[in-house]
Amino acid sequence: MKKSSASKKTASAKGAAAEKASVEKTAAEKAAAEEPAAKKTAAKKAAAKKAAPMKRQAPAKKPAVVPKKAAAAVKGVAPAKTVAAKPPRGESRTALVRRARRIDRELAEVYPYAHPELDFENPFQLVVATVLSAQTTDLRVNQTTPALFAKYPTPEDLAAAVPEEVEEILRPTGFFRAKTKSVIGLSKALAEDFGGEVPGRLEDLVKLPGVGRKTAFVVLGNAFGRPGITVDTHFQRLVRRWRWTEETDPDKIEAAVGALFPKSDWTDLSHHVIWHGRRICHARKPACGACPIALLCPAYGEGETDPEKAKKLLKYEKGGLPGQRLKPPQEYLDAGGKPAPPLGAG
Repeated sequence: MKKSSASKKTASAKGAAAEKASVEKTAAEKAAAEEPAAKKTAAKKAAAKKAAPMKRQAPAKKPAVVPKKAAAAVKGVAPAKTVAAKPPRGESRTALVRRARRIDRELAEVYPYAHPELDFENPFQLVVATVLSAQTTDLRVNQTTPALFAKYPTPEDLAAAVPEEVEEILRPTGFFRAKTKSVIGLSKALAEDFGGEVPGRLEDLVKLPGVGRKTAFVVLGNAFGRPGITVDTHFQRLVRRWRWTEETDPDKIEAAVGALFPKSDWTDLSHHVIWHGRRICHARKPACGACPIALLCPAYGEGETDPEKAKKLLKYEKGGLPGQRLKPPQEYLDAGGKPAPPLGAG
């Protein structure tokens, strides 16, 4: 009985082993059968992927060419054609301040000799010349004032002048009757209220006949060394083109632009902007292709962008023409600038 039981156990174990071997063989045969099918499917996917059209990639943008600044512009060499990136409409206050100050730094390199373009030897001559510069060029004023100051060298002299005689001298400046009234009136005010001296305070200057904030800041900045922003037509045009402000009122422009710069920079900033407006960034046809700050200008493209054509639009020393002053500062002459011709000579 014991032998029979052991035999049964042995037979049972052998049967289980045989069954396990059979199952493993079946699984192996199944895997072997599926392997070619899997390889075939993978090959099909690879072929399909290879045949599928590739997505076209956008061509890389060409980097903007930054024009050669300062020295090249001053020497009359047209800078490379520039493609300027417009500042985003949502430009932050910080970004605006940085861009505005960078423009001023670039212009300071281009016009290191920028100066007031009215000839004067004292505050009285400057305030009179500035009043006369309305609706005419500084050049025309500079050609006219030598005769005026030779005959009327002090406020007391001009205050006592015969209006008709003054009108005859000022005729070349245009609106000579109104200007005669203004310069005689301000001379009387200086003689009677300020002891014949031009005051050095804004609130006093604007009380003089014909003197507004623009004229007052010209006098304060250039005769007394007190910072001021001169908002003339060139200044207004350029700061709006550059999107420093959208204001149109001169007083509001002055406040908006003044807030972007340290007060100590205001006078030189005015010179840089006005010089650039007269020489390159003209009202009707800016010379964009010859502009050293094109890459920073949101209005790039409003004028001529071809460097050679733009070069022909340049005025004053870059175009071989003299500046506005008959007696310009020595640093301007040292930089290759030429004095303006006297009245009647051109």
